[in-house]
Amino acid sequence: IKGCPGREPTLVGKPSPLMIDYMVEKFGIERGRICMVGDRLDTDILFGQNNGLLSCLTLSGVTTEEKLLSPENEIKPDFYVDSIADFL
Repeated sequence: IKGCPGREPTLVGKPSPLMIDYMVEKFGIERGRICMVGDRLDTDILFGQNNGLLSCLTLSGVTTEEKLLSPENEIKPDFYVDSIADFL
C-alpha cells in the first residue's frame, strides 16, 4: 500500500490505539470503563492491556483454558468466560 502514495499507511486496527483514542475523545469514555473482549491472548487481550482497557477472554475461540492458565502464559485478562453467550 505504501508504494503507490509513497508514504507510510495509517494503521487503524489492532494493535493501533487509533480507534480507542477516537472513542475516548469523541464520547468522553474513560479507558478503565472499556472492556476489550476477544478470543486471542496475543492480540485481543494484549491490545486491551496496552491501551489501558479492561480485558475479557472468551474461551470459545482460539485460546484454551489450559493455555490461559499455563505457567508459560504471561498475558492475563481481567476476566474470562467460556463463551460470549455468558454475557446474555
